[in-house]
Amino acid sequence: TIQLMAPMLRYLRHGDGGLALFNDSNVEDPALIDAILERAGPGADGTIEEAPDSAIQRLEAGKTLVLMDAGAPPAPPYDRRAYAGTLSFEMSLGAERVVVNCGAFPAADAAWEKALRSTTAHSTVAVDDVNSCELLAAGGIGRRPHNVECAREESEGNVWIAASHDGYEDNFGLIHRRRLYLAAGGDDFRGEDSLVGPHRGHFTLRFHLHPGVQTSLIQNGAAAILRLPSGAAWRLQVNGGHIDVAESVYLGRRGEMYRAEQVVIAGQLTGRGATVKWAFKRYARS
Repeated sequence: TIQLMAPMLRYLRHGDGGLALFNDSNVEDPALIDAILERAGPGADGTIEEAPDSAIQRLEAGKTLVLMDAGAPPAPPYDRRAYAGTLSFEMSLGAERVVVNCGAFPAADAAWEKALRSTTAHSTVAVDDVNSCELLAAGGIGRRPHNVECAREESEGNVWIAASHDGYEDNFGLIHRRRLYLAAGGDDFRGEDSLVGPHRGHFTLRFHLHPGVQTSLIQNGAAAILRLPSGAAWRLQVNGGHIDVAESVYLGRRGEMYRAEQVVIAGQLTGRGATVKWAFKRYARS
């Protein structure tokens, strides 16, 4: 059993050796994870490319890694620590995290628990600032997506993901569809978020950023440049919503809180749904 668990542990790691931030997880100590994997024994050194039963999708090309939560929240009694982050993703470039979720709340802090479990604390779409599943005050989840679907295709190193959830159908009659594409070289990561249904209101698409990432808007707010500590830069281009940069918070390690930024794409729902297309590409100033 330990030898079967070890490849899954590797599957959930970013390039810096720490874990992805989904459903109350935290980065943990990479050295400790290395020690655990070493003690798992020589028969546990395998790797896996896909883990459909875990609901986590892993897209990897070049130095770019994307981990996506493409599954429904767990059923009781396993939903006590579940977060409203369906279809959220994290992205890293080598050992540098770029797009993140906000992380896990400090122990015994009800206000932070509510905030960090919310959909708006994840790199995904929220409608009218309502969570994609109902977070109960006593813990656990009430209203939840009934159907979460995900399909994956690969060809010559390119990876496509097409996923959807109906967590907003009961409240608003909306389906959220998210498509991701990572090119074989790792320098081109694109996505499309669609809300399908007759609801009138507003939506926000958020990309929470690691504290080490510096952001600046360009082209009169039509795009953003993300600069990493190493000096690498990525350009984020968006079509279908208004871009802004706002404050965020990062709790990658439990009990440690850092100021960070988020790119927020906002738009209106006029009864005909909405679609936002976006692309992260390596940026080199000419």
